[in-house]
Amino acid sequence: MRERTSKSPSGSEHRHRVFLVDDHDVVRAGMRAILDEHFEVVGEAWDVESAVAGILSMRPEVVVLDVKLPGGGGAAVIEQVRPEAPEVRFMALTVSTSRRDVALMMDAGVDGYVTKNTTSTDLPELVEETVRGLRPVSPEVAGYLLDIDEDIDTGSAISKLTPREREVVSLIARGYSYRDAARRLAISVKTIETHLTNIFAKLSVASRYELAALAYREGYVEPEDSKNGGKPR
Repeated sequence: MRERTSKSPSGSEHRHRVFLVDDHDVVRAGMRAILDEHFEVVGEAWDVESAVAGILSMRPEVVVLDVKLPGGGGAAVIEQVRPEAPEVRFMALTVSTSRRDVALMMDAGVDGYVTKNTTSTDLPELVEETVRGLRPVSPEVAGYLLDIDEDIDTGSAISKLTPREREVVSLIARGYSYRDAARRLAISVKTIETHLTNIFAKLSVASRYELAALAYREGYVEPEDSKNGGKPR
């Protein structure tokens, strides 16, 4: 029998190492079933203590973790791991959309904040974006970035971008994945990435997280905007 090979969502043969943290066995099993085709799932944990020990032992590239965990929560995991393994990235996957939880995780240094109503087809891409440092944020919580991040350079003007670049900003800031944004604009994912490279340089931001914060801060995207409503301005 020929051994099956799997590619990452980006199409490469390399399979990023992923660690799963959630206190519900069924949720972990579901995440593994979705991600196992694209990534190498190297371990699981259900609480802060087992998560910290497992992550430091396995040294994954990205940890997908819940906000609410026995022993101190997802923020405690990040805070305990980061001094020993600063290269590890963390993506919150949670039902919580509370401003307090978002702020707590952002303060801890989470690299992405995704709600559990994301689709199974989007999850691998969101994990891939986290690995690449693109900091995915679900639209349900993106509006909170206006209050959480006070360090974005607001001297940049989104109005100076090209019309197409402004369309890209509107979609990405509202939580669209690269694939969904590309589909909506009828362009390729590679073209979306090229636009974002130019946008980041023009606006002096380093990630889609900072881009979203700037878009909300300047009033270009309103908190009530969502995937299911509103059009790019």
